[in-house]
Amino acid sequence: MENWLLAFLLLLAMPIEAAYIGGGVGIGMGGGDAGVGSGRGGGAGSVWIGGGINAPAPSGSRLRNAYTALQAWKPAVTDDPNKIMETWVGSDVCSYKGVFCSDPQDGMGPLVAGIDLNKANVQGTLVKELSLLTDMTLLHLNSNRFSGSIPNTLRDLSSLQELDLSNNQFSGPFPAVVLEMPNLIYLDLRFNSFSGPIPEDLFNRKLDAIFVNNNFFEGELPQNLGNSQASVINLANNKFSGSIPASFGLMASKLKEILFLNNQLSGCIPQGIGLFTEMKVFDVSYNSLMGHLPKTLSCLNQVEVLNLGHNKLSGELPDLVCSLKSLVNLTVAYNFLSGLSQECTKLFFRSVGFDFSVNCIPNKDMQRPQPECSSTPGGGPSCLRIPSVQPLVCGAMAVLSGTASDVASMSP
Repeated sequence: MENWLLAFLLLLAMPIEAAYIGGGVGIGMGGGDAGVGSGRGGGAGSVWIGGGINAPAPSGSRLRNAYTALQAWKPAVTDDPNKIMETWVGSDVCSYKGVFCSDPQDGMGPLVAGIDLNKANVQGTLVKELSLLTDMTLLHLNSNRFSGSIPNTLRDLSSLQELDLSNNQFSGPFPAVVLEMPNLIYLDLRFNSFSGPIPEDLFNRKLDAIFVNNNFFEGELPQNLGNSQASVINLANNKFSGSIPASFGLMASKLKEILFLNNQLSGCIPQGIGLFTEMKVFDVSYNSLMGHLPKTLSCLNQVEVLNLGHNKLSGELPDLVCSLKSLVNLTVAYNFLSGLSQECTKLFFRSVGFDFSVNCIPNKDMQRPQPECSSTPGGGPSCLRIPSVQPLVCGAMAVLSGTASDVASMSP
């Protein structure tokens, strides 16, 4: 969030020439939605920064290109209940509603720095001429009715840092063109109808936020997931299958939130989870993960939400997990756990939300019938953890080991 606030303040620090002043800030994570895999769209609101409708009509090649782009886009809007396009008249593009400009004082005059049509309820498509907006750093179009595909020409948006297309009606395969935008750091494609696999290159880019949840993506997660430098990744509510890639444990430790919930993932929770000492949200619920919980979960000292529910996990919920000091909510419901440690019984006194219902825990209410517990899923050697003679080093593991091969040796 600090990155987006800094970018916004930098824009405000520039002399502004635009014409409409309106409600809230459209830069952000969606009012907390990113952390729970729900909600509608990304940024919350819009930014219209004003300087006077009667300002002289701007000139210069940059604004002429912007005029060409916006006038080409205007007829592609087929429904505009808030009459935003009615303000897109004349050559002064800085007076258009939803467009804001800045003057970098480089002798070349003002430029279009961003477009924010969040929650405008506009229906239409994107046009290839938008590629002319090469100075634009922010494009926020969440909560509209845009459909179709993303034009390949948008690869020319060399200055774009934030792209929010969430909560629209876009379809087709993953829009690979977004991975050709060299300065993009915030990508939000959630709540659309994109389908098919996601490309490996998604996790090779220098993206800090990746939201692809609530689409129809499918197939196995790319094995290079661990290459990602993102602090927030939301893969929830798709149709991903296979296991969580082994490279997951090799990711940059700045990862704070990752959501795998409501997919079709199987296999084990990687032991490398313990490397993420800054993790605050880890949600793998509503999948088919199995085996015993890795003891490295105890290294997540900052985790607040740990949701392992609705899987096929077995074994005992250990003290190491229930002792996590920052826990706000721990969910292990609808698994095949066979016991709780003593520390877990203290969670209720810590005011931690704790749901362990529908497991196989003796002498506890709301558990599975005994016949369901007689055969535990994932009990084979492939998911059982091999005890280590070395003590658990938690988040220092990567630093102390120094090599990827040392970390890989922790795998089941």
